[in-house]
Parts: sequence; C-alpha cells; structure tokens
Amino acid sequence: MKRKVSLTGIKPSGTPHIGNYFGAIRPAIELAGQYEARYFIADYHALNTIKDPKLLKELTHKLAATWLACGLDPETMLFYRQSDVPETFELTTILMAFTSKGLMNRAHAYKACVQDNIDAGNDPDAGINMGLYTYPVLMAADILLFDTNVVPVGKDQKQHVEIAADVAQSLNHVYGKELLTVPEPVISESTQVIVGLDGRKMSKSYDNVIPLFLPSKKFRKTIMKIVTNSQDVDEPKDPDTSHVFSLYKLFANEKQQAAARERYLAGGMGWGHAKQELFEIMEEQFAPMREKYEALMEDPAHIDTILKEGAEKARIIASATVKRLREAVGID
Repeated sequence: MKRKVSLTGIKPSGTPHIGNYFGAIRPAIELAGQYEARYFIADYHALNTIKDPKLLKELTHKLAATWLACGLDPETMLFYRQSDVPETFELTTILMAFTSKGLMNRAHAYKACVQDNIDAGNDPDAGINMGLYTYPVLMAADILLFDTNVVPVGKDQKQHVEIAADVAQSLNHVYGKELLTVPEPVISESTQVIVGLDGRKMSKSYDNVIPLFLPSKKFRKTIMKIVTNSQDVDEPKDPDTSHVFSLYKLFANEKQQAAARERYLAGGMGWGHAKQELFEIMEEQFAPMREKYEALMEDPAHIDTILKEGAEKARIIASATVKRLREAVGID
C-alpha cells in the first residue's frame, strides 16, 4: 500500500533555535516514520522580507545544515530548495486562475499587515507587496505540486493548508476530475510552548532565544542568562515554576527529572548550579549535531549539491503534476 505524503516547508528567515528544534524540526523529521516525508527550503517565500542576496544565501545554507545535522536523511527523505523546482512557479500561475481575490483578502498575514497600517494611521496597503498578498497561492503550489496528503503545521498556519485545499477543490470541480490531491493539516495538540531566556515563549521577536549551534562556550554563556528569581542557595525551589527546570525536562529522562526535582525541593542548590546541569545535558545532546553542522557549513558547495540532487528527484514528481494540469486545461 502506498504511503501518504507529508510535506514540510521551512523558510530561511533566521538562525534556528531550541524552540524551532522541539516545535518544528524534530516533530517533522519524526513524521518520516509514518509518511513519505518531503521537505523543502522556501527561499522564494523569504524574498518578501529579505532583500540582501548574501544574507538569503547564508540563511539558506544555515537552515539546510541545521536540518541535516538534526537527522534529516537526504537518501531516504526528499530534501530540496524551492527555487530549484521551476514547476512550482508554473503551477502558481495556473492556480491564480482558480483563486478568488476574496480568499486572499482573508489571509491572516495580509489582514494583520493591513490592520497594522490602519492602527498607525497609514494607507491600508502601505508597504505590502504582491509577494505577501499572493503568498498563500505560492504556498498552495508548494503543497499541491507534490500530491501532498498532509502538512504538519502549527495552529497559526492551518489557514494556508485550508486555502490550498480550497484551490485544489475549485480546480478539480471545474475539470470534473481529481487532478490535484486535496491536502489536510496535521496539528500536534501536544506540542508545548518552549520557554525562552525570560520565561516567555522562545521567539526571535522577543530576543529571548537559545540558538541551536552556538560554540560550546557561547552556548553555556547564553544558558547562564536565563532569568531566575532571587532565592539564595539554601532555599528550596519550586521546579514547576522554574524556567531552568522547564527546559531541563526537554532533555532529561524520567529518572533524571525526578532526581533534579528532589534537588530543587531540598534546597542547597543555587541557580548557577541548576543552569550548569541544564547546560551539560543540552551539550550532551547537541554537541554531536553541532559538529556535523559546523562541518557542513565549512563546505557550502556540498550543501548545494545535496539540495540540487534533491531538486532533480523533486522535479520528476513536479513535472508529472504540471503535465497533467497542462493537458487538462488545454495548454499541452
């Protein structure tokens, strides 16, 4: 029986951090056990906000190296760069003819930008380019091009998959046949919020992140910046309200968690000691990944080769989809 297809798109918009790893990278890679997993770097999506060519290329390499270091196997999982698959853009053009303007008007990202402009007393469309406005159509093409059954997303991204499904159903209805696979979002209700240095959700917008592959000394220095209360060494500490312990639980097994909890409650352990324990258990897990990441970043040409080879495989699937649609619409 043919396995269902899972597709994950990753935008190169910044340096990946611990929150990205637990919230997106690890769960997406684990899906490979259930689905035929496909992953792509959405560099054209990033173009809406990143206009520096050197930066875009650097972020693309960093992102690819991160996923490869974290366990993405290009031999068993399809991994490619969006810009290396030109069929994506031909399909986008076709899909435009089946996408209502009203649907684009309701897209969350566009509505948020319009509201920000209104709140600031500006023209509603000030600073909004067509790349942002038609972002959902390009994303629909990314999804529909590869006969995708499921797309793992957070709740805030669910709408994009719903739009892709709407467009696919519209096209299928016009031509009376299932030309495009209608995708469904897969949302993990159990995905927890990863706290940052200040206790809020880890986010680049809060500047409270712990980057994944900092050099060991900088990694430790960053962890030591986690905000704690003013309790002294001898005072018992509540692990359930501690940002340090919240992060520790992500890496520790049940036995390690139980032992750490006892130390917190017994007193006699300062926050510096607790942070050191956190650093050590995080370093144990990420050091091997960091080594692989650094080796990949020293050879960006090798990263490009991996992505190009992935694109060659991807284009076999993509060209079949475009050919099927061209014939259906009468442009073959």
